[in-house]
Amino acid sequence: MTLAVLAAAGVDEQMARTSDVLLVVAMMLLALAMLGYTGFLAADDGRRIGTVAQGLTLAGTVALVATIATRALAVQRAPLGNMYEFALVAAGFALLAYCGWALVKDVRWLGLFVIIPVLLILGMASSVWWTEASELMPSLQSAWLVIHVTVATLSIGIFVVGFALAVLHLLSRRFEEKAERTGTEVAAARPRWMRRLPTTARLDKLTYSAHIIAFPLWTFTLVAGAIWAEKAWGRYWGWDPKEVWTFVIWVVYAAYLHARATAGWNRQASWVAIAGFLCIVINYAIVNVYFVGWHSYSGM
Repeated sequence: MTLAVLAAAGVDEQMARTSDVLLVVAMMLLALAMLGYTGFLAADDGRRIGTVAQGLTLAGTVALVATIATRALAVQRAPLGNMYEFALVAAGFALLAYCGWALVKDVRWLGLFVIIPVLLILGMASSVWWTEASELMPSLQSAWLVIHVTVATLSIGIFVVGFALAVLHLLSRRFEEKAERTGTEVAAARPRWMRRLPTTARLDKLTYSAHIIAFPLWTFTLVAGAIWAEKAWGRYWGWDPKEVWTFVIWVVYAAYLHARATAGWNRQASWVAIAGFLCIVINYAIVNVYFVGWHSYSGM
C-alpha cells in the first residue's frame, strides 16, 4: 500500500513501520530470555542467569507494549481490529500477567513455559496473520469492540499462564508417581530442570488460581459479544462458528473448574485445562481464519 493511500486512509505509515520494527526487537529479546531461562533450569546454580532472563523478559514486554502502542497511534484506534492485532495484545497480556506475578514472587521457573507459547503467538502474528495498518470496517466501529475484544485478549493472556502451569503440573505428577512406584525421593525422581519447580500440590493450586481469574473474564467476553451482536445485527446468538467455539471454550473451562473441585480428579482436571487451551487455539487459528462468518476479519 502506497504512502498516499495510507495517508488518505488516515494511517500513519511511519508509525506503522516503527511498530513492525519494535515487534522484531521484542521477539529477539524474548528469544534471548528463553535461552536464559533454559540455562537457569539446567544449571546447578543458575540464579544469575535467571535474573538476566527476567530482565530480558521485562525488556521484551516493554518492547511489545510499545509495538501495540505505536500500532494504535498508526491506525488512530484501539489495535483490536484483526487477528494480527488481537495476537499482539493477547501475547502482551500474557507477558504482563507473568511480569506482574514476578514482581511479588520468584517465578523464574515458569518463565520458559510462558515465553514459548508467547513466541509462537508472535511468530504466527508476524508471519501468517500480519496485516497492513488500516481503518476498521463499519461493522467493527463500536465501543463494544474495545470492551469485548480487550477482555477476550486479557482472559486468553491469563489462560496462556494457566496452560503452562497445567503442563508443569502434569509433568510433576508423573515424576511424583514414578517416585512412589520406585520408593525414591520425589526430588531424586525429578529431572534436574524440574527441581526448581514448586511441589505438585502447589502447581495444582496455581493452575486452579490462574483459571479462576481467567474464567469470569471469558464469561464476560461471551456475554459482551452477545450484547454487541444484538446491537450490530439484531440478534444475541446466530450460530456463527466463532460464537459456537467461544461457547465450547467456556464449557470446557467450566468442566475443568468442576473437575478440579471434585475429589480425586486433580490430574484429570489439568488435562481438561489443556483441552480448553487447545480449543482456544482451534478457535483463533482455524475457525476465525478458515470458516466464513461474522467474525471473519483476520485481514488475510
